[in-house]
Amino acid sequence: MKKNFVFDTNVLLHDPEAIHKFEDNNIIIPIYVIEEIDTFKKDMSELGRNAREIGRILDRYRSKGNLGEGIELEGGGTLRVGFKSAAFEGMDYLSPDKKDNLILGVALALQKKEPNTPCIMLSKDVNLRLRADAMGLEASNYEERSVSLGEVYAGACEISVPSGVISELHNTPDGLQFSLSEVEAHTELYESGMLSRRKVERVYVNEYVLLKASDGPQTSFGKVVETSDDGRTARLRPVASRHDSTWGVKPRNKEQHFALDALLDDSIHFVTLVGKAGTGKTLLATAAGLHKVTDKQKYSKLLVARPVIPMGKDIGFLPGTMEEKLGPWMQPIFDNIEYLMGLTPSDKRSGRGADELVHMGILELEALTYIRGRSLPGQYIIVDEAQNLTPHEVKTILTRAGEGSKIVLTGDPYQIDNPYVDLKSNGLTYALERFKGERIAATITLTQGERSELAELAANVL
Repeated sequence: MKKNFVFDTNVLLHDPEAIHKFEDNNIIIPIYVIEEIDTFKKDMSELGRNAREIGRILDRYRSKGNLGEGIELEGGGTLRVGFKSAAFEGMDYLSPDKKDNLILGVALALQKKEPNTPCIMLSKDVNLRLRADAMGLEASNYEERSVSLGEVYAGACEISVPSGVISELHNTPDGLQFSLSEVEAHTELYESGMLSRRKVERVYVNEYVLLKASDGPQTSFGKVVETSDDGRTARLRPVASRHDSTWGVKPRNKEQHFALDALLDDSIHFVTLVGKAGTGKTLLATAAGLHKVTDKQKYSKLLVARPVIPMGKDIGFLPGTMEEKLGPWMQPIFDNIEYLMGLTPSDKRSGRGADELVHMGILELEALTYIRGRSLPGQYIIVDEAQNLTPHEVKTILTRAGEGSKIVLTGDPYQIDNPYVDLKSNGLTYALERFKGERIAATITLTQGERSELAELAANVL
């Protein structure tokens, strides 16, 4: 049976192509949604881009017929613009001064007019869904581009094996074959302030493994380099423990060992580092980038970008040049670089700082606002706080990578400041899920805080 899906404004602003993803069902866009979209069309943000795109899509369909009467979609369904009808007049409990109520009224009127066709209010606004449900209207969240945190790929697992297998791993140049049906494998994820442990059903290429002896104290690190189609059997190669420092940074736990291996591996061009505050995501990425640019000279420069989204209330426009405006946003990066440079308080008082690397052409700071249209070959690119990006913004960034470039996304899905993405629909988790198992991509979830005892305790108990 066909269904009527009534779209809220935020669905189209989130994904302009949403109207094409409901097979042969009927799509109804209230006229008030089009009015709201019109207010965003001049915005230079992602919302403005999506507003302009949905306008172009609707205009193409308008040329094929009358939107008020309905136009056939490519997938077999229909698209039409909905209006308030007489059925809405008796709903005195809905204030007509609010667009949300007018949109809800269109859905309620449609349900009354076509009682034999299921009517669903589609919205990313939880309050609108609550009101719709209270009035007897089915409501659903649009999550086509979302990822369940309970299913997020951690990028590493732990396998219990006999001690002889660990010895065999280090004596086998081509790697060691193993089957999940013959071993016990688990992974750890940081969810809602707690570490959860779950069984691993399959592994992916470039997934890191901690091998623990079931009959002794031996442990070893490995990396999956080849898997079967179902991911149940794989080939492991050993990963050497890093006892030397990378720009003064030594890994303090197994996840940091895995992260540095991926960050320093030239065959891996895309790395996502996910973890709570204080786990070392940005510091490790910055140290590896500076090592590759200065010591190994593999890349021409280190480019660091962050989304310009404030935490809490914004303080308004910042004065000065673009570099001066970026200063407050990039201060966390400066702090990490100055730590890596080993600057003393007297060095800082004398004027030394991360600006030295900028003037030498080693480091470049970029606002993501201006990255569209650029081509970035031969660069080590770090995008910090990537949990505040939309899936489309992450796609825009990744498609800027030129030949010989490497991109690292860092972030924590539990520290989102962008009001238009959430735990499930942010670009960081979306990208790592889409890239899992790809030969040139790796993901590491960092769970253990190393900033300080206070920072680790605050991240866990608050």
